[in-house]
Amino acid sequence: MASVEIKRVNKNYGKVEVLNDLTAEFRDGEFAVLVGPSGCGKSTLLRVIAGLELITEGEVLIGGKVVNDLPPKHRNVAMVFQSYALYPHMTVFGNMAFGLKLEGASKVDIKQRVHSVAKLLDLMELLDRYPRQLSGGQRQRVATGRAIVRNPQIYLFDEPRSNLDAILRAQMRTEIKALQQKLSTTTIYVTHDQVEAMTMADRIFVMRDGRFEQIGHPLYVYDNPINTYVASFIGSPAMNLLEGNLVQSGDTSWVETDSGARLPLPQFVAGETGKRIIYGIRPEHIMISDEPDEIMGKIRALEPTGAETLLFLNISDDELTVKVHDRHDFHPGQVISFQPELARVHLFDAESGERLE
Repeated sequence: MASVEIKRVNKNYGKVEVLNDLTAEFRDGEFAVLVGPSGCGKSTLLRVIAGLELITEGEVLIGGKVVNDLPPKHRNVAMVFQSYALYPHMTVFGNMAFGLKLEGASKVDIKQRVHSVAKLLDLMELLDRYPRQLSGGQRQRVATGRAIVRNPQIYLFDEPRSNLDAILRAQMRTEIKALQQKLSTTTIYVTHDQVEAMTMADRIFVMRDGRFEQIGHPLYVYDNPINTYVASFIGSPAMNLLEGNLVQSGDTSWVETDSGARLPLPQFVAGETGKRIIYGIRPEHIMISDEPDEIMGKIRALEPTGAETLLFLNISDDELTVKVHDRHDFHPGQVISFQPELARVHLFDAESGERLE
């Protein structure tokens, strides 16, 4: 096991900047998840750590040792690719044993290590099959097993579940996390699925345009987004973000949206009346009310899922998503009243998007 450090890492393809001055530490034994939209630099950073991409500037350290000039085979890391990259002409056993053969391991050692990992991943009955004879989930386990059998310092996963159906994705998410906890090996996992990041990570690294926007424990980032980008990206459905003007009257203040909705604030907010504010509230932190003097909205659409229902409301020209857990007889066109939980309100500067303390 080992930690991974990146210091002032930059990666350019000609004039295109892919990674921009990245500095972070992935702690020994932790499950770290890089999350962000396509094109933000997640996979490039993973390939930089693996040695598959050379950096333009900066340092990459594994176990405290600078590895900038080390080829991939000398970094003692194992990578599981999105496409699995299994050799079609080799059996499951052959795929899992291939790396050990290149390292010069003995036949006895190879058999022992492959069988040990195959038992761990429930692959013993599949060792004589070829990749074409396997399901998507089985191929994913073989690709994972090929990485584990080498006993590396670091595991790198590049969106390994993206080719699976919904049921298998949920199953493999649980299996990968349980496996990492059992092995206690430093793992860096790339995904664009923020739900996957929230449920699997010890810490998440939210990326945008080659930079880290926020790093922290998933629930801390969820509860304390540093800006509107993180607030809208982390959480499903996304946080409601409504722009308006700060209004003060006496010892109270509120945000009035451009469509005229008045949104209450948890306490008096310092600032001049008219200051542009972005009002953030998560869908699950909005309470349906029977009081006629609360905020009113018209249901544009709804999505019942059984355990909960998503309501998509129109408040004049503003749109709001509400998540309710109790079953109600809602229907499109219905006007309902609601109230945000004031302790859960987030405020952001409208110009910079940064969180207001």
